[in-house]
Amino acid sequence: QEQLLESGGGLVHPGGSLRLSCLASGFGLTGYAVGWFRQAPGKEREWVSCLRTSDDKTDYSYSVKGRFTISKDVPENTVYLQMNSLNTEDTAIYYCAAHPLFVAKDGIMRPNSLARGALDCGAINEFWGQGTQVTVSS
Repeated sequence: QEQLLESGGGLVHPGGSLRLSCLASGFGLTGYAVGWFRQAPGKEREWVSCLRTSDDKTDYSYSVKGRFTISKDVPENTVYLQMNSLNTEDTAIYYCAAHPLFVAKDGIMRPNSLARGALDCGAINEFWGQGTQVTVSS
């Protein structure tokens, strides 16, 4: 059974850092796009960052660009989100999600829209983790 497990959340002061982990089990992350999303109280879930494991292409939302870094560790089957210079607006539940880059059509594995070109982080939605809470407060 495919599962994603997030960890690394917690309470941090403004200006601090955290590293979130997304461990995949039941499938290998190679051949997937992996994204980090967050949902703050009273707000809709938004995408934060994503990575295409086939070529390491990444994208970041405007609000986190330059502060957050997404990366992967293939042997560990884990994707990380390094978050620096955290501020109170980063407080949210953070989720990771994964989506395959290829789909079976007519008995042949074919690339989907995530497999090449510009990354659409919002399209990553096949598997979801349960989330990890990040609270930034003084």
